[in-house]
Amino acid sequence: MSFVAKWEDLPAIGDCAQCRASLIDVLSRAIPGRGISGDGQGISTSSPISADEDATLRDILARQADAKRHYHWQVSGMDCGSCVAKIETALGKMDGVSCVDVSMMRETVTLGLDDDRQSDRAAVTSLLNKLGYPAREKTAPGMTGAQRNTSCCAGDACAQDGAPNSTSRSHSHTHDATAKVADVDADAGTGIKRRFVPWSSENDEIAFAAICLALGGLVGVIIPSFGSYAMSVASVLAAVPVMKKAMRLAQSGAIFSIELLMSVAVIGAVAIGESLEAGMVVLLFAIGERLEGVAAGRARSGVKALMKLAPEQARRITGDGVQTVSPTELALNDLVEVRPGERVPADGVVASGAADIDNSHLTGESVPVYCKAGDDVFAGAIVTDSPVRITVTRAAGQTMLDRVIELVEQSEKHKAPVERFVAKFARIYTPIIMALAAATVIIPPVLFGQGWEEWIYRGLALLLIGCPCALVISTPAAVTSALARATRIGLLVKGGAGLELIGAVRTMAFDKTGTLTEGRPKVAAIKTTDGYGENGLLTIAAALETVTSHPLARAVVAAAENRNLELPVIEDAKTIAGAGVEGKIDGVTYQVGAANRLGITPNGDMAGWLTAQEEDGSTAVVILKNGQIIGALALRDVARADAKAALAELNRLNITPVMLTGDATRVAKRMAADLGMDYRAELMPEDKLDALTALRDDPKRSGPVAMVGDGINDAPALKAADVGIAIGGGTDIALEAADAVAVKERLGDVVNLVKLSRAARRVIRENITIALGLKAVFLVTSITGLTGLWLAVLADTGATVLVTINSLRLLIALRTAR
Repeated sequence: MSFVAKWEDLPAIGDCAQCRASLIDVLSRAIPGRGISGDGQGISTSSPISADEDATLRDILARQADAKRHYHWQVSGMDCGSCVAKIETALGKMDGVSCVDVSMMRETVTLGLDDDRQSDRAAVTSLLNKLGYPAREKTAPGMTGAQRNTSCCAGDACAQDGAPNSTSRSHSHTHDATAKVADVDADAGTGIKRRFVPWSSENDEIAFAAICLALGGLVGVIIPSFGSYAMSVASVLAAVPVMKKAMRLAQSGAIFSIELLMSVAVIGAVAIGESLEAGMVVLLFAIGERLEGVAAGRARSGVKALMKLAPEQARRITGDGVQTVSPTELALNDLVEVRPGERVPADGVVASGAADIDNSHLTGESVPVYCKAGDDVFAGAIVTDSPVRITVTRAAGQTMLDRVIELVEQSEKHKAPVERFVAKFARIYTPIIMALAAATVIIPPVLFGQGWEEWIYRGLALLLIGCPCALVISTPAAVTSALARATRIGLLVKGGAGLELIGAVRTMAFDKTGTLTEGRPKVAAIKTTDGYGENGLLTIAAALETVTSHPLARAVVAAAENRNLELPVIEDAKTIAGAGVEGKIDGVTYQVGAANRLGITPNGDMAGWLTAQEEDGSTAVVILKNGQIIGALALRDVARADAKAALAELNRLNITPVMLTGDATRVAKRMAADLGMDYRAELMPEDKLDALTALRDDPKRSGPVAMVGDGINDAPALKAADVGIAIGGGTDIALEAADAVAVKERLGDVVNLVKLSRAARRVIRENITIALGLKAVFLVTSITGLTGLWLAVLADTGATVLVTINSLRLLIALRTAR
């Protein structure tokens, strides 16, 4: 017999990938050799099993399903992969936690808790808040206030209270009335305070550091003799939030964090009298953290933009007439009606009617596709010209649009976090310097009878050399300068990690429509017949096309406007559903549309011309006068003016360009030949991910792979690539998914971005060499006593100054770029 178990029958496991994998592992060890595996639907075996084996597996499922439950927290303040790692480390050390799933995109934390540890949920909330990530437990949908109180106050009853099909019972309330009143008073007090400050709560740390430094400087101006002490106190106070977070992280297991490095830098700088430098390091660190938060928030808003593509209502056709329902209520085989200008509410098959449907949000095709009965359509597509009825084939949550949203979230989650160099180096550098300074102070006096005063002095000098101020700002100073320069030349880069990575790219994948091309069709060729010139044909066609908003029609009208043609008055104009347009000029009937849809069979020279244009990737339409062909137009999406030059420059920079497109092979082939690049065609969103993986795994290629795009279908690829670059005129979700944006819609700016990134990488290497090189030299001289405390201070300050000056060179990089 075969074995099948659906995930929907195991609500305690839920969507947790860790728990699913763990369960499959347990089942495989219990019944080996049966090929037990899982997919998106459930668990199955590849070979038949006996009745006893089936009973064994069912028993394991029953016991595993009751052994744990999943709970969810809404958590804010997560800005990067480092934040995710800190939370995972802290929560993973708690007793009773079987799995931890942290999503920065959704700002959620999901924990699998053993049944006997459910009362620890309050401790989880408390720990997250102490780590600096405000959190609240999310209440399971459908749970009433009475159920929340009962489940919480009864301890373990909160899990036993619900039926087995209920998942993630959670709560969020205060047990005592006094505490509730206190919370309300605290919130009111906070609200009053917010009215009197000109910044948002997200900028509190920046404002606090700036105010501390300003007050310290003001005291120094008023009382000069007390200036140095005032600035020292101000710098330490400004760093208190960072120090508190470093202590909490250390208590939770993340000892050598970037917060500890900052704390050491500030204390060391204050100790050597560089109080202003210490304060500025804190302020710059706070600004950097805030910028990361802004970038993360923008990335999260991209998923929301995707969700907006789904319509809010759908027209379901029933025996009683038309019902207006939410798309989430649609089931398989439901019949829905979609009118011109509306979005398709669910994936399905056209049941009746025919229309041109815009699938560009998924395929990237610049021209709507003619769909008739039996053709597939996707949720989010726009019906352009006539109503159609569609039979639903995928219910809500399973559509292609839902799949794209899932791909974006998975790509963000699975993308390897680029941990900052300084944070990693601090794990080794800071403790080694501290230990070496301590050894310098203790070992010579204790083991060799040397004088304590001399070796304490040398140990302090060594500790000052270990002050990582120059190292801390070596990367941020360069990145900040490069980002400022990028902004001035029309480039937006979302953080230093992407900026650094772009310079290492050796393969760059490009979407076609809207990226390599202008993203809209244009009249590329006109075929005339005897008695008609190009302008005459274009005048007739444009006059008819003014009655519709079809993209091809707009292209024809635009071509006539570019030639300053005066359009004649048209009478009895109408659209021919799925075929074209018709109207009368001076009493003569004209039609414009696809020959086969108008029931016309071209012959001779015209037939050959139409065939050649179609094979070349164009869309060909004929112009009829009283049913006879008098001419034809070829329309196609044309390459951007700077595309060929930009790709040639990338080749000179040792970067190989590759086209990835959802368009037809014939269209992609022509464009790739014109631009001189390789191509992959007819790719759906998941196919682009596979293509990126193949490029990354190709042994003939080296270095990271970049993706350049602008469409909704590009968003998963932009996220999954090592670095994503969006063209500024693209869709919101593509811009949010990318690591960098070329605002001015010029492919030449992609080249400028690569050059700027390589310059920044070079400066960063130089800065790190300066910071560590000087310290290495004075490390030896301090231990041997060749240099004293004042030279140690000079070395540290000098390194900081040199690093800063070197970074400022990036402000004038690419001086010819505009």
